[in-house]
Amino acid sequence: MREFSAPETVRIEADDNLARTVVRHAAERPDAVLLRRKVDGRWRPVTAAEFAAQVRALAKGLVAEGVEPGDRVALMSVTSYEWTLVDYAVMTAGAVTVPVYETSSPSQVEWILSDSGATLAFVQHRGHAELVEKAGAEAPASGRVYTLADGAVATLTERGADVPDDEIDRRIAATKADMLATLVYTSGTTGRPRGCELTHLNLLSNARSATSQGLGDLLHQPDASTLLFLPLAHVFARIIQALCIENAVTFGHCEDMRSGLLPDLASFRPTFILAVPRVFEKVFNSASSQATLGGKGKIFGRAVAVAQQYSRSLDTGGPGLALRAQRALFDRLVYGRLRAVMGGQVRYAVSGGGPLAPDLAHFFRGLGLVVLEGYGLTETAPVISVNLPADVRIGTVGRPVGGTSVRIADDGEILIKGPQVFGGYWHNDAGTKAAFDADGWFRTGDLGELDDDGYLRITGRKKEIIVTAGGKNVSPSVLEDRMRIHPLVSQCMVVGDNKPFIAAIVTLDAETLPDWLAANGKQAMDPAEAKDDPDVRRGVQEAVDDANSLVSHAEAIKKFRILAGDWTVEGGELTAKLSLRRKVVMERVADEVAALYA
Repeated sequence: MREFSAPETVRIEADDNLARTVVRHAAERPDAVLLRRKVDGRWRPVTAAEFAAQVRALAKGLVAEGVEPGDRVALMSVTSYEWTLVDYAVMTAGAVTVPVYETSSPSQVEWILSDSGATLAFVQHRGHAELVEKAGAEAPASGRVYTLADGAVATLTERGADVPDDEIDRRIAATKADMLATLVYTSGTTGRPRGCELTHLNLLSNARSATSQGLGDLLHQPDASTLLFLPLAHVFARIIQALCIENAVTFGHCEDMRSGLLPDLASFRPTFILAVPRVFEKVFNSASSQATLGGKGKIFGRAVAVAQQYSRSLDTGGPGLALRAQRALFDRLVYGRLRAVMGGQVRYAVSGGGPLAPDLAHFFRGLGLVVLEGYGLTETAPVISVNLPADVRIGTVGRPVGGTSVRIADDGEILIKGPQVFGGYWHNDAGTKAAFDADGWFRTGDLGELDDDGYLRITGRKKEIIVTAGGKNVSPSVLEDRMRIHPLVSQCMVVGDNKPFIAAIVTLDAETLPDWLAANGKQAMDPAEAKDDPDVRRGVQEAVDDANSLVSHAEAIKKFRILAGDWTVEGGELTAKLSLRRKVVMERVADEVAALYA
């Protein structure tokens, strides 16, 4: 058993809360640009004073609507300015925000609304409103639904005009640090979502500890800014929102990640971004495919190798003259163009939600974008550990943030104690009890290792470990993460539990497939046709061989099958952070898996 404890770096006063920060900024730096809001295609600045006034006005509307301290208010919307405004207005009114993914199924919406007991709901559009209204008698919010696209903010702001300011002041003062701030339902990979009770203390300690330990280098630059594009319903984006507001760092929102992300990055020009590993994989695969299609595949391949070599040299004494010259050349030919795609000013990226392949991290650092990989869960609000700008150790998820203790149990499971650890699951005493061991340590369900300096490395997910018929323990993520770097591969699921060998189910990337086919002299075809094409299969075999180079022969993928379709969030196979719902996928590909072992 191994343990590392980070010293406490901040103290949260008993009467502190997230709403107080907005009030403080309005008083101390009223003209500071806190957000930039896209209006008619242009980014409009929103000062600290303007944001505070809008938050207060909407909070008054909630009071007029009958929202009481402690009430739960559901919020189902895309990542947007209104999301942030509603979230802080709810907390300013002393209530509790209950995020709902805008991609949630009817059954998920009904469960979250009924289990949380939300009394009012904000939704993005009429389609969402219908889902909430159909939740029925078990969900009080189904009778009070406000649609953001139909002017819900203006309506409630007008309704609250007669509510006195001292009522809002009273509610802010009455909200204590240990009170519930939000109820976040885990998207999870199995079972029904569980509501994680996160307090103001959980979120504030996490945001402020991360800042005091070194993320301040990223946040306190004069031009620091970020563009949020991941779902704010996920706690990863939510803590970045809190980090920005706590530090008065300018941020904006991209409402449509699929079609609007690149144009928004180009016009907003953030200095840092946050993303899940799949985003980095897609950026890399897209650049690789386009280079190959344009006849510059060899140049790109050499640029990748130089970037990775340059990054690794930073950990072993620094690059020599020849390597610096090569990097300067490729900076003009390749790296500068990739940075320009992200707005041209991005220097850092915070990665979470899953493991990032070290080769990818080295590639991005080599081209001038330092990836700060971190680790956390919804139950830990979410940050447990993170690499810092001045102290990056690729292949790890950094060291624990202030006040956090990490212990590796005898079976390899990562256990956590700290001020960010949640109090329990809403209306689920049995689940809460099972989440902690006898000494009060939170069981993460992840497997990991601590080095002598306290850096944490994730080695797998406890419930996902595959045990072959020969008794070999295999962590599927090592193989899957490497497979997805190949431009042909969209998703991959490694199988083999109680089987004689390891195998994989693979889906093709419909976005990069056309470029790959063209670059290889193939006629256009969709994934359903391509899955049986001999050249495509050889391409996927290359990805398999590359992944197998990371593991022993007993852990290597021996066979694979390619599916005609893909796995998506909307289809229910992926979580919002693009992780596999293994139980769901396994049920849907049972025949394919059986065929692998026939």
